[in-house]
Amino acid sequence: MRGALNPGVRRREVFAWALYDFANSGYTTVVLTAVFNAYFVGVVAGNAHWATLAWTATLSLSYLIVMLAMPGLGAWADAQAAKKRLLAASTVGCVAATAALALAGPGGFWIAVPAIILSNVCYSVGESVVAAFLPELARPQYLGRVSGWGWSFGYVGGMLTLGLSLAVVIAAQAAGRPATDFVPWTMLVTAAVFALAAIPVFLFLRERAQPARAAGGRPGFMPVMRQLAASWRDSRAFPDFRRLLVCGVFYQAGIAVVITLAAVYAEQVMKFGQTQIMTLVFLVNIAAAAGAFAFGFVEDRIGHQRALAATLAGWIAMVLIAFFATSQGGFWVAATIAGLCMGSSQSAGRAMTGALAPASRLAEFFALWTFATRLASIIGPLTYGLVTWATQGNHRLGILSTGLFFVIGLAVLRHVDMARGVRRGHEAEGLKPSGS
Repeated sequence: MRGALNPGVRRREVFAWALYDFANSGYTTVVLTAVFNAYFVGVVAGNAHWATLAWTATLSLSYLIVMLAMPGLGAWADAQAAKKRLLAASTVGCVAATAALALAGPGGFWIAVPAIILSNVCYSVGESVVAAFLPELARPQYLGRVSGWGWSFGYVGGMLTLGLSLAVVIAAQAAGRPATDFVPWTMLVTAAVFALAAIPVFLFLRERAQPARAAGGRPGFMPVMRQLAASWRDSRAFPDFRRLLVCGVFYQAGIAVVITLAAVYAEQVMKFGQTQIMTLVFLVNIAAAAGAFAFGFVEDRIGHQRALAATLAGWIAMVLIAFFATSQGGFWVAATIAGLCMGSSQSAGRAMTGALAPASRLAEFFALWTFATRLASIIGPLTYGLVTWATQGNHRLGILSTGLFFVIGLAVLRHVDMARGVRRGHEAEGLKPSGS
């Protein structure tokens, strides 16, 4: 590990940094993917015909807020050398809002909708900020490896939280208790694991950045809008980073569909039961953890761009297998491929961002990356929903349309020149390229 880290970086810092991925992964696994989404539709909204739309609209609003706010927040964090403070605020917000979901019962939109919006916004901010520490920790030639450590550890955290939640569900169902009794407890379990596992990052991770320029207080709405526009204009000097953003919008849109709607596809098309769905999520997390960890080493050998291209090819294969699958066994194969590609592709995107971003503007550029991924989180699921609505519930065409996102992302990726992009980043800092 030591040879992969920048001078002065201690191993416990990297462990604490990776443990944050461990901490926050339970939120997406339990709240957004496996438990609360179905609970919202079936219990909070009472299985109304508009229930799924209400859920996707709530998530879309949260992603829109992140898209608008994160570039300004990232620039402020760079200017004030305040990444760690912003990470602390987002962590507290996500933990508190997740715990508040335990209060959501039948018809409880008054708590469910605001808590989902707040928790998902805070989760997204924290995810972006913690990623901005990566180039401070890892040497340029080892960004993929260290990023893979975080992603793989994150999936282990997701599995732990899901496992604890599943134990609660099984025990409650064995006692004949309804979802209104056990789902609130899974929210408390998720919040507790997040809070406890996040503590080391605030104890051991150093804030190495120095204030870059004079900046006022926390940015308001209009300064955020101006910063967003300025960040995008400034990115014209980094055309390869811009192409990466476009690529990210497309392939992350496909990943967003898998994360938010794979359980729906499994239930509606493959006729999976609840226990099978939760087991499926376990399988995806195991495969994702293994893929992110192992592929990080491959990525450093073959390059971030080739590694991402390989995973996008894997995603295309996964879509085709899922589309043509007529048995549950075929869908299990597709899910395994999805897991292997999920951690690897997301880790590669994060590493490419770290490689292309100027050293003094890490939080700002990672905020633009977050903007792209959150835009994808709106585009992907809404496209899937529109296709199924237009085809009167044909989920197979919905998943096939998802494959187009990966095809387009792969085509855009071919036009990213990593060597040129890294050189532009060094030139912007007045540095000589490291040769990596």
